Amino acid sequence: MGALDFLFPKRCANCKKIGEYICTNCFAYLSFNENSICLVCNKSAINGLTHPGCRSRYSIDGSFSSIKYNPIAKKLIYSFKYKPYLSDLHSLLSELFYEGLIQNEVFAKYLQGAILVPIPLHSSKLRKRGYNQAEILAKGLSLRLGVQPLNLLARVKNTKIQYNLNREKRIVNMKSAFALKSNVKGHLPAGKAGMSKVRGSTILLVDDILTSGSTLLEAANVLKRAGVKRVFGITLAREQ
Repeated sequence: MGALDFLFPKRCANCKKIGEYICTNCFAYLSFNENSICLVCNKSAINGLTHPGCRSRYSIDGSFSSIKYNPIAKKLIYSFKYKPYLSDLHSLLSELFYEGLIQNEVFAKYLQGAILVPIPLHSSKLRKRGYNQAEILAKGLSLRLGVQPLNLLARVKNTKIQYNLNREKRIVNMKSAFALKSNVKGHLPAGKAGMSKVRGSTILLVDDILTSGSTLLEAANVLKRAGVKRVFGITLAREQ
């Protein structure tokens, strides 16, 4: 045990037992997501792909989630996103994220040449928190999947908290929330040269939780209008 672990010991996010961020007993209650929905119509879908009848030129192509958003998963993600901001949880959560994704054979089909794009925070929230949890998860997945991460989107609208909004109001709330960054940050050249390499590609939008899908739908719309060929949402957890 290091000096920091002695002074600030890790505690299970659920039962508070000292040792790890989730103890063996509580870990057993986490479960992988087995059910998928079409984000366009919000009905069950095979393997997470958008229904043929729901597809349009600018619609999202599907979504994949790793674990169920049960009470223990909720506490882990809450500890990662909110005070005391345990960003050190990234390794555990990235591993859970990875393990859930690779079990889906359909997801694996779209990995070749794909780009990971984290859902951005508005600048005001980023200043308050100090980091974007989706960006940290994207970097963790990048190391495990061998897929390039790229900050391609900016959040240009400080949206309302969506917790108490129904699906229709969430979709309205997220309208025009995103835009392409004027300078593409990452391994691609900036500006138009960078976008030319993104057009025709497959984008994997990274976020922590899938609830209504309104955030992923709006981000996918922006990317498709920029010429991206396929856009899938991938989230650590999904509300059932």
